[in-house]
Amino acid sequence: MSKAKFQIGRARRTLGGVSALVLLMSCGAFDPSRIGALEEYTAAEIFERGEYELERGQPDDAAIYFGEIERLYPYSDFAKRALIMQAFAFHKDGDYPNSRASAQRYVDFYPASEDAAYAQYLLALSYYDQVDEIGRDQGLTFQALQALRTVIEVYPDTEYARSSILKFDLAFDHLAGKEMEIGRYYLKRKHYAAAANRFRIVVEDFQTTSHTAEALHRLVESYLSLGLTDEAQTAGAILGHNYRSTEWYQDSFALLTGQGLIMSTAGDSWLSSVYRQVIRGEWL
Repeated sequence: MSKAKFQIGRARRTLGGVSALVLLMSCGAFDPSRIGALEEYTAAEIFERGEYELERGQPDDAAIYFGEIERLYPYSDFAKRALIMQAFAFHKDGDYPNSRASAQRYVDFYPASEDAAYAQYLLALSYYDQVDEIGRDQGLTFQALQALRTVIEVYPDTEYARSSILKFDLAFDHLAGKEMEIGRYYLKRKHYAAAANRFRIVVEDFQTTSHTAEALHRLVESYLSLGLTDEAQTAGAILGHNYRSTEWYQDSFALLTGQGLIMSTAGDSWLSSVYRQVIRGEWL
């Protein structure tokens, strides 16, 4: 069952209309957490109730019903369907650890199922959807990247792989943003060597992100402050070759020429290696 099929399934009702279970529990007198409360109902009826709870915006209650199907009817087809729906319900409720646990169980139990890709995608989202601020723990970002990579590599021909590629790029950019944030912090406090080390990470490890141009400019600033003019000029040369239309190029040009320097590779620093690789294509 694909995500699209979930949407259709939640909109369907049985031919006889709303089931007796839905009628009973919608009256407010039913407590699904009471021991034995659901044992007299079929897997189909409980599953329907879970869908009903999703429709009315109660994903936490829906997760309970889907979980009860797995407990009461563990070997049924409904148990398989309920497990992926439970992962979906937990995620919708913002309960990411439980969503991840349910999705992982689904992948472990039903690796060949057509919904295994969606389960792996939900698992990745359980990390990715918490990566919303640069200042947060970057461990979540690394875990999101690993989980998204799994979707991309194991299920390359699915819609979830395509979505994962976009999210992977955003998460990767997020990590670069964290390095930039720390680098700017050091630069502002005149800890130039520490700042340069952070900007170096961005240039070496995150070249494909949106932060590379600024990182090169900040390297120009840091190295000039340290008196390392060869490194500053080489950073400027890379910046001028790849990012000439940016504000960072203009700022670096002004800084270098203001000290009688030019944007040209000089010396034999790590940046010279980057210059040879990126500009000249010399990978030796």
